[in-house]
Amino acid sequence: MVSLKEEIEELKRQKNAVVLAHYYVDDDVQAVADYVGDSYYLAKVAVGLKESTIVFAGVKFMGESAKILNPDKTVLMPDPDADCPMAHMAEIEKIEAVRREYDDVAVVCYINSTAELKMHSDVCVTSANAMKIVKALPNKNIYFIPDENLGRYIATKVNDKNFIFNDGFCHVHKAITADDIKRTKKHHPNAKVLIHPECTLDVLSLADYIGSTSGIIDYATNSDSEEFIISTELGVLYELKKKNPNKRFFIVQDRQICPNMKKVTLEKVRDCLLHETGIVNVGEEKRNRSLVPLKKMLELAN
Repeated sequence: MVSLKEEIEELKRQKNAVVLAHYYVDDDVQAVADYVGDSYYLAKVAVGLKESTIVFAGVKFMGESAKILNPDKTVLMPDPDADCPMAHMAEIEKIEAVRREYDDVAVVCYINSTAELKMHSDVCVTSANAMKIVKALPNKNIYFIPDENLGRYIATKVNDKNFIFNDGFCHVHKAITADDIKRTKKHHPNAKVLIHPECTLDVLSLADYIGSTSGIIDYATNSDSEEFIISTELGVLYELKKKNPNKRFFIVQDRQICPNMKKVTLEKVRDCLLHETGIVNVGEEKRNRSLVPLKKMLELAN
């Protein structure tokens, strides 16, 4: 009997397709992907792929970004309903109001956002490159959307700029508390605490390392330590354990799960390839305008 993985491999060959997967999707989906990474890595990879079809195993804004960067390719989402609530947590009216109030403001948009928000922004960032890009901007005033927590973390590292914050958040990272970290550290006193910057500042203050998903993986892999407390979505454990089979990883609570990422299954990857469903469409005006901050991100990050 042919396995789902074998079916997907054959369909990739037939359809001239490539599968991109975020670290937060299920382990078996990561296992069939051609490229696995965080938002920044996948945005870079999406540009210049030779395959004509991209299957994006992630949430909606990721598929949108891939289509914006690759207008001539077919982009498929295994589950078009897999969305990121934070991606919608900013208002165009507020952006316009901030622009009126601050004449030199740069609207810095976390890539975890809708194409519509990107249209009204100056540059996109990811958790991996936000600090580098914000420092490189000539603007004194930074309106950081949609994630308040990442914005506040970057503000602690960039003291020569004035930050205006938005009230968006990732519910998975916001649910991690300082008490969760302290309790887990008490049980594992020798473990290094690795935290994603979408967490709140009181949680970040307890970290041995703060960084993007890929940064957390790299830190654990390169560290001489053997035990780590992981404060981000649990999907990252697949890559951590694969790269570090002799190290131990602990979670801080059982709510470190993004239900939208988990909507993506092997069956849905197979079905979207088989039937060419979940096609991502971005209108020409929206694509052209949202491409500007994405291209600026790729330029400044390099």
